[in-house]
Amino acid sequence: MDFREIVRRLNASLGAAMVSALAGAKDPKASYRWQKEDGSVPSDAFQARILLAHRAWRMVSDVDGDQVARQWFLGANPWLDEMSPVEAIHQDRFKAVIDAAEAMASGGFNG
Repeated sequence: MDFREIVRRLNASLGAAMVSALAGAKDPKASYRWQKEDGSVPSDAFQARILLAHRAWRMVSDVDGDQVARQWFLGANPWLDEMSPVEAIHQDRFKAVIDAAEAMASGGFNG
C-alpha cells in the first residue's frame, strides 16, 4: 500500500487533525495535503510516525474493530504511562506503542 493511501485510511479512521498531530505537523489539515496524489510530501520523521500509526491501527482494529481502535488511540494507556498512543507516537516512542498495540490485540501485556 502506498503512503498516500495509508494517510487516506488514517484520515478516515482517526481524522485529519489527529493524523497531522501525531505526525508532528502544526497545521491540523496537513494530512489532507499528504493524501492527495499531487499533494506535498511530509518529512521522513513525519512519514515514520504515520507508518507506525498505521501499523498500530491495523493491529488493534483487526482484532477489536475500528471504534475500539479509535478509542485506544485517544485514551490514556496504562502501557504508555497513561499517555495516549497519539501522544506517544508524536514523541517517537515507537517500540512502546507497538508493545501496547500488541498487548491490546492479545488481551494482555508481557512487558
